[in-house]
Amino acid sequence: MSEERTSVCFTCQRCSQPLALDDSFSNISEHEKAELNLPVHSNAEVDLESQIASFDNYVHPFRLSESGNGVNGFLLVSDEDDDTSLPSHKARVYTQLFDVISGNSNIDHPLCEECADYMMEIMEQEIEMKQTDLKDYEAYLNRLENDKKELKLGDLEKELAELKAQEANFLKELESINVEEIELKEAIAKQKEFAEQLEKNEKKYYKEHAKHSKDLMRIEDDGRSLQNSMNFTTSHLEKLKKTNVFNSTFHIWHKGHFGTINNFCLGRLPLVPVAWSEINAAWGQAALLLSALARKINLNFDRYRVVPFGNHSRIEVIGKQQELPLYGNGGVRYLWDTKFDSAMVAFLDCVQQFQDELAKQGKPFVFPYKIHSSKGKIEDNGICYSIKIQLNSEEQWTKALKFMLTNLKWGLAFVTSQIGTEGEESYK
Repeated sequence: MSEERTSVCFTCQRCSQPLALDDSFSNISEHEKAELNLPVHSNAEVDLESQIASFDNYVHPFRLSESGNGVNGFLLVSDEDDDTSLPSHKARVYTQLFDVISGNSNIDHPLCEECADYMMEIMEQEIEMKQTDLKDYEAYLNRLENDKKELKLGDLEKELAELKAQEANFLKELESINVEEIELKEAIAKQKEFAEQLEKNEKKYYKEHAKHSKDLMRIEDDGRSLQNSMNFTTSHLEKLKKTNVFNSTFHIWHKGHFGTINNFCLGRLPLVPVAWSEINAAWGQAALLLSALARKINLNFDRYRVVPFGNHSRIEVIGKQQELPLYGNGGVRYLWDTKFDSAMVAFLDCVQQFQDELAKQGKPFVFPYKIHSSKGKIEDNGICYSIKIQLNSEEQWTKALKFMLTNLKWGLAFVTSQIGTEGEESYK
């Protein structure tokens, strides 16, 4: 049976480049193999693998296995273009040699020449470092030996006693520290309980504070609302104080030839036939105004009593139990009852009594239109106009009523001014 041949290519374990092996590897003697089996480094603590780990392109060593294409743990790599062809027993020798070298050191083989030189540099640097450490250790050892020679037994015993005493002091201090630690832990526990209680009180306080703040805001809003209401009421009161009730209640003016009171016309014209209901209402307002002015100046009319009753007002004759109506009902005027004329004459007499009462009180007041109460007439620029409707024209009757309302307006203005200057109490 012919010898088996295998085409094998070994690669560098650092740079993975293919290697060309020297033929002298196949002629190694058993003695040389035994020397190679000796360990390269006696110091097992030296770790060159950490240096190798820094190599670029580091790969795990190739090993041939007993099965397949491997021999003795090295991988056989075939290359069709490579002309190198080794016998199988040479491959085993090479692989066995590389296994021995790799197993005897921390470096995997084979290596190329450049990688081997780099490894030599690393090992030389390590040797220099070890030599430096060795010198330091020797110097330290010599110093220790010199110190031992200089020290005496007595000094050592004294130092030992001091150390024991110091130890005892430290133990006492440790005991006191332990006691203090226990006290501090108890104090911390109490402080934690106090802090928890404070936190609960704080939450309760903020809750009550929020509630009281809400109540305060509501009360302040109510207070501002009340203040605004009071300011409005006060301003309204001041406005009411400055407002004259008479002027607001009784508005006397004119509309063409008619005198008006609260927009009710008093009088009639042939071309402007005012309804009697409006005339009666105007007489009711005039009676109410004269009665109010009389009460204001504490006037009690002689012979008459004015009774305001809307559009059915009347004048009562004191001592005769007689009532004179201040309202009409239409019809032919010459057929009217004379009581209506008597009531108007009595009303004009009461207006004159109002002026006379002011004069008695020392008030400088005079009506713009002179009244002849006994005749039932009112004078304007020397011309007298009768307030009666019978035997009188409607134009003159209307003028007389207009002059009478003008006198009432002056009386109203005078009383109002006296209230404003002298006060309300002056007429009470």
